[in-house]
Amino acid sequence: MHSEYLNPAIRQLRDQQVRFAPRKRKLEQVSHAEKLIGELDPARTYTYQYLCFRVTKYRPDAYPDLKLSGEEASHDLRLFVEDVSDAANVPAAAAGERVLTVEELAKELNVSTKTIFRWRRKGLVSRRFVMDGRKRVGFLQSSIERFVSGNKDRVHRGTHFSQLSERERQWIIARARRLAEKGGCPAEITKRLARRTGRSTETIRYTLRQFDQEHPQMAIFPEARGPLSAETKRKIFQEHQRGESAEGLAKRYCRTKTSIYRIIAEMRARKILDLPLDFIPNEEFAKIRRSPSRERKVLGPMPEAEKPTRRPRLPSGLPPYLASLYEVPLLTRGQEEHLFRKMNYLKYRASRLREKLDPARPRSGLMEQIEKLHEQIVATKNEIVRANLRLVVSIAKRHVGHAESFFELVSDGNMSLMRAVEKFDYARGNKFSTYATWAIMKNFARTIPDEHRRRDRFRTSTSEMFATTEDGRSDHIELETAQMQREADIQRILCRLDEREQEIIVRRFGLRRGQEPLTLKQVGVELGVTKERIRQIETRALSKLKQAAADEKIELPV
Repeated sequence: MHSEYLNPAIRQLRDQQVRFAPRKRKLEQVSHAEKLIGELDPARTYTYQYLCFRVTKYRPDAYPDLKLSGEEASHDLRLFVEDVSDAANVPAAAAGERVLTVEELAKELNVSTKTIFRWRRKGLVSRRFVMDGRKRVGFLQSSIERFVSGNKDRVHRGTHFSQLSERERQWIIARARRLAEKGGCPAEITKRLARRTGRSTETIRYTLRQFDQEHPQMAIFPEARGPLSAETKRKIFQEHQRGESAEGLAKRYCRTKTSIYRIIAEMRARKILDLPLDFIPNEEFAKIRRSPSRERKVLGPMPEAEKPTRRPRLPSGLPPYLASLYEVPLLTRGQEEHLFRKMNYLKYRASRLREKLDPARPRSGLMEQIEKLHEQIVATKNEIVRANLRLVVSIAKRHVGHAESFFELVSDGNMSLMRAVEKFDYARGNKFSTYATWAIMKNFARTIPDEHRRRDRFRTSTSEMFATTEDGRSDHIELETAQMQREADIQRILCRLDEREQEIIVRRFGLRRGQEPLTLKQVGVELGVTKERIRQIETRALSKLKQAAADEKIELPV
């Protein structure tokens, strides 16, 4: 049963009654709402004021123009009945008439519990009662009679359809067992038996599940009924992200499509829970959240600079990477403050939404909201970083020496810059460049001496000879040009491999930017195969690459 209100007005009415109405008043409104549900026509529309008056006996001033379809109103009022009766804490014995649980009603009407849940969507009104010290869904005898009298054909079909003879049940169980022994999956066997018997897949599934529960030692699908491991769930999620359909995954893992979708949602929720959403708190965020106009301004485009920024002159002979930095204009103080406020406010919103995320029952709409906010967070952070990359270069120039690589310093400084973006508090009134300069120089002061100490460990007695040796190193432009040529050569010969071979080579040798080389075991875990299988594929791929290098006349390093 759909547990979300379709219209916020009915949800707001529910909140008011749950919080403020006395118990007697709650029960009166529950009875009024249940009576109204039986009168609603799905094809008609009803004003909110009419619905509210029928339930509470007063006409509200709010939502004067709001109209709901009969179907929408019926759905939300059923939830209203269940939620308000839940808040009333009524013991089943004090209901004043007979109360049946889902299982008891299914047995009395000779249908499955799933059929009862379907009938709830069709107008069978349920309430919540205190039974045996805990809250449970229950049905008043009058509610049952009202539904049965208004849905005689539906109840007759459901009752008739669920009446499996013992002979037919035994045949279904025996046939399912033979198909399972031949390697059939539960979902495929259920569909096949449904076509053969003319029964619904739900009836077949319920029959087989009931048999397995009653006879665990003779279960037809003992392994398929068991829970999947965390590693298997992760593989299913990864394969679905690569484009594998839920139907294909269901067949491969002997599961239903519904269970596959449930696993995908669960793993997606876990991924969202791991997102880095730490933000610099600010009191204005709560105020922005309550003001739509302020929120639109904060999340809107970056303000234009008061004076147009002059395009700097590019020094001649710059490597492509350094030349590209001059294409991004520097930020003004107002633009800088806007971007940091936007990034931290987006994190604030995303983290608040994530608090509502239940990993056991994740809502796709909520997850989609968080993911969209995270995309905006990353885009805003990248905008700040790109505008400050020149700062890293200027600091690295002052620290580079004979023993340091300029581009290694720039790479190290870029990491410090990105960490500084995460930690900077724009509300203190400082310029980000001041804070970032301090963070980058502090990092250089720590890492450069460490690098010298590591090199000193391997210095030999011939140091004096090295000191008088001519420095024959190439300049930075030559080094970068050679590196770009090597990368181009690698990309050209990688195209000779298939997709899986490429992925293994890239991960094993760390060919993707920002990724360290992985061991055979680590690659195997990520791709879901054994370490030995990764080694075999790697050996075959390296042979192909050597042949491709020879064909392309690429000189391999010794």
